[in-house]
Amino acid sequence: MIGVFVTFRYGDNFDEQAVRTIAETARARFEGMPRLRSKAFTLNSEKREATNFYIWESEDAAKAFFTDELVERVTGLYGVRPSVEFVQIATLVENGGSVYGR
Repeated sequence: MIGVFVTFRYGDNFDEQAVRTIAETARARFEGMPRLRSKAFTLNSEKREATNFYIWESEDAAKAFFTDELVERVTGLYGVRPSVEFVQIATLVENGGSVYGR
């Protein structure tokens, strides 16, 4: 499994509500996506950051998704260019249950 952190760092133009709207609108696109185990949309208002965290079944699946075209598209959507960081997942605990933020 591969994890991917996609982090958007804002200056004074951070708009938490706009980022929440983007996340809620985009959510349906990722539900049931092949080879994507999970995705979390996160906010850190103090740091003026939004980080999306993905868990993919394989590195190939993750790298196939994160194309230059995708990075350009989300740059336009979020208003800032993200950093994209791939990490190895040593182990994963999944407890199931309710989805937060609903």
